[in-house]
Amino acid sequence: MTSAALSRLRRFRFPVFVGGLIALVVVLAGAELMEPGEPAPVGGPPMMRRLTETQYRASIEDVFGVKVPINGRFEKAVRSEGLIAVGTGTAGMSPFAIEQYDASAQGIAATVLGKSQRKRFLACGPADPRQFDAPCARQLLTQKGRLLFRRALTRQEADKFVELARRAATQLGDFHRGLELSLYTMLVSPDFLFRIETMQPGQDGAPGELDAYSKASRMSFFLTNSTPDDELLRAAEQGELDDSAGVERQADRLMASPRYEGAVRAFFADMMQFDRFGDLSKDPAIYPAFNSGLAEDAQEQTLRTVVEHLITKRGDYRDLFTTRDTFLTRSLGIVYRTPVPQRRGWVPATFAPDAHRAGIQSHVSFLALHSHPGRTSPTLRGYALRQVFLCQDVPDPPANVNFTAIEATAHKANVTARDRIFQHATDPSCAGCHKVMDPLGLTLENYDGLGTFRRRENGALIDTSGSLDGTGFNTTDGLADALHDHPEVPRCIAERMYKSAVGRDITWDERYYLDWLIGRFTADDYRVPDLMRRIVTSANFFAATPSSPSGNLVRANTRATAGDRL
Repeated sequence: MTSAALSRLRRFRFPVFVGGLIALVVVLAGAELMEPGEPAPVGGPPMMRRLTETQYRASIEDVFGVKVPINGRFEKAVRSEGLIAVGTGTAGMSPFAIEQYDASAQGIAATVLGKSQRKRFLACGPADPRQFDAPCARQLLTQKGRLLFRRALTRQEADKFVELARRAATQLGDFHRGLELSLYTMLVSPDFLFRIETMQPGQDGAPGELDAYSKASRMSFFLTNSTPDDELLRAAEQGELDDSAGVERQADRLMASPRYEGAVRAFFADMMQFDRFGDLSKDPAIYPAFNSGLAEDAQEQTLRTVVEHLITKRGDYRDLFTTRDTFLTRSLGIVYRTPVPQRRGWVPATFAPDAHRAGIQSHVSFLALHSHPGRTSPTLRGYALRQVFLCQDVPDPPANVNFTAIEATAHKANVTARDRIFQHATDPSCAGCHKVMDPLGLTLENYDGLGTFRRRENGALIDTSGSLDGTGFNTTDGLADALHDHPEVPRCIAERMYKSAVGRDITWDERYYLDWLIGRFTADDYRVPDLMRRIVTSANFFAATPSSPSGNLVRANTRATAGDRL
C-alpha cells in the first residue's frame, strides 16, 4: 500500500459501537494496567531519538544543578509529522553537529571540574592532585553517568570510565583533569545524545513493553522535557513503574513540579514552528518595529498565554482560539497599538472586543512568522492554520506555478491580496489547494506582514470574508469562533501530543487508541493537562513491538516547507 493511500485511510473512523465492543472485550480479558474502555495496547517500535536543543540544555542544567555555559551551536532541526519531536527519531548527525557536541562537551566538563566549580560537584579527592583517587572518581562518574545516560552504568562501563580517568590523570599529572576527560567522554556518548529505548518482549504473541529505564525516560521527557531525575530513576530501578499505581504517582509528581511548564512550552513551541524564527526576516523599511527582541517577545507572549490558560486556569484548549487575555511588553504594545504602562517586563493584558485580537492565531508570533519579508501571504497563513491547528495536509504547488502576476501587481494602487491571488484561485491547476487555504488567510489580511491591524491595503478597503469547511465569516472574530468549534481542532492536538510523546507517527493498529484518547479528551472538557496525564498513564504509552515492517507507520508524503509556498 502506498503512503498516499495510507494517508487517506488514516482519516477513516470506525463507528462508536465497534470501539465499545472492543473495549468490552479488553475489560473482560482483565487488562490490569488499562483504564476501562482503553483499547488493548499494540505499540510501535522502540525509538532512538536525538535530544533537541531545549532537552540538551535542560538535561545539562538538571544533571549539574546549575546553568553551565554551552559553547557549541545546534544545527537546524528536522521536522517530521509537523513536529521536531518526531523528526529527532529520523534525522542523522552531520559532521558539523559532531563538532559542536564536542565543543559543548569540552566546555561543560571544563566548567564542572574547573577550580571555581569543582567543590560544588566533588566532595572527595586526593590531598595531592597528582595522585589518583579511584573511589572518588568512581563515585562521581557513576553518579553523573547514571543521570546523563538515564540509567545505571554497568560494572564494565563504570570500570572503563574510571580507567580512562586514571590514565588521563597519570599522563597529565592532575586528578581533576583526568576526571574532566572521562566526563567529556560521557557527554559525547550516544547514550547521552540519544534517547535509546529498549523493550521487553511480550508473551504468547502479545506486544512487549519498554523496559523500566526507557519508561522513565519517555515519561520524563514528555512531562518535563528533560532527563529523568533521581527519584524517577529510583522508581524504575525498584520496579515501581511496572504497575499503574506507580506510574500514576510519578506522573502526578512530575506534573506538580516546576519542570512541567517547560514541557508544555516545548510542545507548543514545536507545534507552532517557533524554530523558524531563527530564519525570519522583515524589510526594515516596511516594518521598522521588527527586530530580534520583538521576535523573542512575540514567541514568549504566545507561550505565556498558553501556560496561563491551559495550566494555571486549566482552561478548555479550544478557547485558545478565542481568548483575548494575554501578556504584553512595551515593544509588543507598539505593534498591537495597545498602551503598556511599564517600560520593562511583562504585564497581563486583555484586548478590547473591538481590537480584533481573539485567539493565538491573531498574535504576532503567528502572523509575522507566516508572512513574507515585505508583505503578507494569505496562502501561507491559510496553509499554516490548516497544518498547525487542524493537522490537515495540503498538496505541494505545481512545479510550473507562475508567481509573476502576483509580484507584478503587488504595489499597484487599489490592489489587495484578494486581487493578487485571483489568478491562482481560478487556475485549474492551483484552484483546488487555494480554495482550502486562501479563504482562511484572506480573513487575516486585516493584519499586515508584522501583525499590526489595518483596514486598507494600497488605499483599498480590505475584504475579509472567508470560510472554513462550510462555516462562513466576515471578521477575524468569526474565524476565531470557527476554529474553536471545528471538530478537527481537538483531534489534532491529541494526535500531535501522542506523536510527540512516543516520537513517531502512529501505527495502523493504534488508530483505535487514538480515537479512544480523543474521546476521553472531549469528556475531560478539552483540558490539556488531563490529556497528557491520560497518555502517560495508559498501557499504550509503554507498549512496544520488536520492529516495524515497511509501511507499518502511517506516514504522510514528503512535502515542501511552508516557506516554499506562495
